[in-house]
Amino acid sequence: MPWIKILHIATLLCWCAALLYLPALLLASARARGGEATFDVPAPALLRFLFTHVATPFALLAIMSGTLLFLVGRLTGGWLVLKLMAVSGMVLCHVLCGALIVRLEREQFRFLAPASGLLAATSAALMLSVLVLVLSKPFD
Repeated sequence: MPWIKILHIATLLCWCAALLYLPALLLASARARGGEATFDVPAPALLRFLFTHVATPFALLAIMSGTLLFLVGRLTGGWLVLKLMAVSGMVLCHVLCGALIVRLEREQFRFLAPASGLLAATSAALMLSVLVLVLSKPFD
């Protein structure tokens, strides 16, 4: 079971990093398209690549290893339900990030910058709630 925990923590860290990094890149791209940035920003194709080939596989591995953890360890409790709700929120943020990437590719810049900032803040809040729930889990 320790190797499952290691896999889960490693993939969760990578997924969380992607959930914070992609909205930041979206925000930079939206500002650059509006003429506010003076530096090079990544092309939408790079954002799509990072989303589909980096963030999504890590998200799937984190969810699968987490599911395996509570099945093998026979974990139950109210904290687990709350944690799964927070993880579901992170999945929703992941999906919304993909939708914003599609909007960027279609050059629909309206509300892209505020939505990216809100997405990053919501993702961070959900990650923090998962961390608090896991660390406050009662010992069996």
